[in-house]
Amino acid sequence: MRIFLSNQGNLRNFRQFVESLDLSNPRKLEITTHNKWITVHPANLVLVVALAIKVGMKNTEIIGDIPDTGRYLDRMGLFNFVKTSSPFHYHKKEESGRFLPIKIIKTAEEQSHFITDMIPLLHLSEKNATVIKYIFGELVRNVLEHSFAKSGAVVAAQYYKKTNRVSIGICDTGIGIWKSLQTHWHPKTHIEAIKLALTPGITGTTRREGGTAENAGAGLFFVKSIAKITRNYFAIYSGSAEYTLHKHNKRIKGVPRLYADPSRDPHGEINNAPSFQGTLVAVDISLDETPEFNELLTGIGVVYDKAIRERKREKYRRPRFI
Repeated sequence: MRIFLSNQGNLRNFRQFVESLDLSNPRKLEITTHNKWITVHPANLVLVVALAIKVGMKNTEIIGDIPDTGRYLDRMGLFNFVKTSSPFHYHKKEESGRFLPIKIIKTAEEQSHFITDMIPLLHLSEKNATVIKYIFGELVRNVLEHSFAKSGAVVAAQYYKKTNRVSIGICDTGIGIWKSLQTHWHPKTHIEAIKLALTPGITGTTRREGGTAENAGAGLFFVKSIAKITRNYFAIYSGSAEYTLHKHNKRIKGVPRLYADPSRDPHGEINNAPSFQGTLVAVDISLDETPEFNELLTGIGVVYDKAIRERKREKYRRPRFI
């Protein structure tokens, strides 16, 4: 496998990153970088580390010279998972409030520590911070309970003070979304599976509309909604499919509308990406507590409840033949 870390590694260009992946050799991973400048979203890093764990450190290396901006790769902990030694030497600075280095979460206790470590990155009121923490806690819990990923969840986050934005990546090398939904929903394609996973009330554990108390099928919908309402990007990659929520046009006045159907959102999608056995979720969130942001939680709840009611009514309208 070969992965290139470019100078344009943000979510706006996430599809180009995915399409550039070479996953043809599952026994070896080679990482190359831009020769002058590296810009890397945490999502790119957690994918690299998830694959590095799968092939093993001795089979993972960084090829070629690394520019000075590669110090970021070191501070985020990438060199802990490759056999290539870090060429950088510096005094480690306090990470709190700026970035959350790559972490591997395999247990509920490690999940709890991850949520605690996220607190300094959020810079929100206690009420809103609690909700965001809950949502991402649910995403990690889903990996631990339903992805069947032996290596757990790989997570990382970065806070950008200038734009008051946090970028987060969560990745696993489990069974993937398509397979997890086969028992109850039978998606025909990987992109159909992703869209089902983004629909509120859909969960791989039951065919029941709205899921169960333990698995409501709302985590991905909530995260996508937060990205949309704060006019940011959201992306998900699993199997041969990739879905990117486009940034809402700031020139359009008013609060962005939330849709239960992810196809109605401005987005891009492909169903012929390099096949990745696992799931990667990436999101950027602006943390300015605007009235729109503070009203988001109520709006999400309304859309979620409405979508479930409509699907239930549609199901009961279907003709039944005896």
